[in-house]
Amino acid sequence: MRIGVDLGGTKIEIVALGREGETLLRRRIASPSSDYDAIVEAIGSLVESAEAELGSRGTVGVGTPGSPSPATGTMRNANSTVLNGKPLVGDLERRLGRTIRVENDANCFALSEASDGNAAGASCAFGAILGTGVGGGIVVRGALLEGANGIAGEWGHAPVPWPRADELPGPPCYCGKFGCIETVLSGPGFARDHLAHGGAERTAPEIVAAARAGDGAARASLERYLDRLARALASLVNVLDPDAIVLGGGMSNVTELYAELPSRLESYVFSDTLATRIVPAAHGDSSGVRGAAWLWPLA
Repeated sequence: MRIGVDLGGTKIEIVALGREGETLLRRRIASPSSDYDAIVEAIGSLVESAEAELGSRGTVGVGTPGSPSPATGTMRNANSTVLNGKPLVGDLERRLGRTIRVENDANCFALSEASDGNAAGASCAFGAILGTGVGGGIVVRGALLEGANGIAGEWGHAPVPWPRADELPGPPCYCGKFGCIETVLSGPGFARDHLAHGGAERTAPEIVAAARAGDGAARASLERYLDRLARALASLVNVLDPDAIVLGGGMSNVTELYAELPSRLESYVFSDTLATRIVPAAHGDSSGVRGAAWLWPLA
């Protein structure tokens, strides 16, 4: 049995998978997001409760915002800032009395979709999260590509490619830079861009709905979003040339992305053809927690 835990800013989800990837148990609780010790205890209690209910001990993988530093072993780059600088892996291993595996949540998302989702069988797959933040993960021949610094796939903190004059220097990012992909392609970034261009103050889903209803300002905002996303994904295709790009997060629910992105990418990709598939996640918002479970192969 493989157990996966998805540690989010507002919820903690656990799943237990059987030998064929079937779901044996799935549960969510609210995350004590501002209390590090309470987070460790909540994860430990969830795992122990699941094992007691199923009558079996499992491997444990955890998906987190940010990632453990290869240099220090402590967490870094987490937008749930209470985790940063904390020895989460060691603390969870002591709490659970076993070795665990911890990965960035975008890596877990990518691994899930490459294992038994919409990128299954792909030689190279990129999982792109378009949610409250923007992250990504790379899976090559079924294995995560982590990189020498443990940050492979972190496209959200690259600048928007081929920027227009009116896009410079770009919005400020929490990482300290300006014009990061995350600042315009996250859901909140999309909403901020709409407001900055004279649109009404709306959430991302409300802007999309207004665009579909014929609102000119909303449609213009969606056009900017589609073009920026096409540029950002094209830069990935030019470097990785993946078989599939799987989209997750709230903005991945915008159906216009799948209808319009392929033709838009063609004008930016350095190729005379575009064979890369752009698809939604097969497992929806459960892909991250399933990917955490997939961090362990079957014994």
